[in-house]
Amino acid sequence: MPLLHADEARADFRLCNDTKSLVGVALGYRNKDVWTTEGWYQIPGETCTSLIEGDLDARYYYLYAEDADQGGQWRGDVFMCTADRQFKIEGVQECFTRGYQKTGFFEVDTANKSSWMVRLTETGQTGSSQ
Repeated sequence: MPLLHADEARADFRLCNDTKSLVGVALGYRNKDVWTTEGWYQIPGETCTSLIEGDLDARYYYLYAEDADQGGQWRGDVFMCTADRQFKIEGVQECFTRGYQKTGFFEVDTANKSSWMVRLTETGQTGSSQ
């Protein structure tokens, strides 16, 4: 029977920052009937962290990330609410009237796997099941 390292046996939504820069990350997901966004996760360069611990409940998650050192972004065309400081926001409608920003997230399709990893690189993002 093969031995498993703790990292290999865990079911999480992990994000790896493969750049040398500090990256701020916002996560979006649907929790029952409510869309929720939360951030900012501060991920140092060349490290990985779990944004969601345990088995994943949804197929789709949404990410937006900013390079704190170089100013680049990983974004998409799914708009959700964010804030300048640490936040957890319910709902994705009327971001501006509620005092938030409207930010473009990119979709992550986990294919209904129990765990998933996204890697942010200098040229974009990649995803895989674990």
